[in-house]
Amino acid sequence: MRVLLVEDEPKTAAFVRRGLEENGFTVLLARQGDEGLSLARTEAFGAIILDISLPVLDGFSILAALRESGSEIPVLCLTARDTVAEKVKGLELGADDYLVKPFSFSELLARLRTILRRGTQSRDPVIRVADLEIDLRRLRAMRNGQRLDLTAKEFNLLALFAQRQGEVLSRTVIAEEVWDVNFDSDTNVVEVAIRRLRKKMDDPFVLKLIHTVRGVGYVFDSNRA
Repeated sequence: MRVLLVEDEPKTAAFVRRGLEENGFTVLLARQGDEGLSLARTEAFGAIILDISLPVLDGFSILAALRESGSEIPVLCLTARDTVAEKVKGLELGADDYLVKPFSFSELLARLRTILRRGTQSRDPVIRVADLEIDLRRLRAMRNGQRLDLTAKEFNLLALFAQRQGEVLSRTVIAEEVWDVNFDSDTNVVEVAIRRLRKKMDDPFVLKLIHTVRGVGYVFDSNRA
């Protein structure tokens, strides 16, 4: 599997490249945005790991150009920009996932393998799971035709679950993705937020989508009893 890594920070580029090659990937590195876009357009890759802050051409511009040209290659955005607005922008432009620096290589590898499993699916901004419909562009969620009255954090939490359905997510990962921080072990913010989301999104309906995996975390799955 060939992967295009577009990253201008030497230590990060070397760290990611070495790890991927040790796990059987062939990695081609581009250190500038224009070089990365040119390679993505002219050579075949299974996926792109794309930094957002790049010389000459930023990652958002590269992502927009690829999607506008019809490319559906999986893209994992790798960046120090950790605001919700930045994440939403990347996802709206067609990113498959978004990983914030600093990160562990094991998580990057897991996310890369996940987007590769998904394949080149449609870039429809609407995610549908059973009778649930999530519109990432309009920031709106409906279940069984009923509009869900969600706060911004609840919507982000639901979007995270839906985008990574079938994966067991630890409360640490959830905290990092939705709140952009690491919570102390005795802080129950994640549990409270999930309880409130369940009350609105799961409790009124027969089919439950959010499931607790004891001692591990939570999984979003329409096939579990």
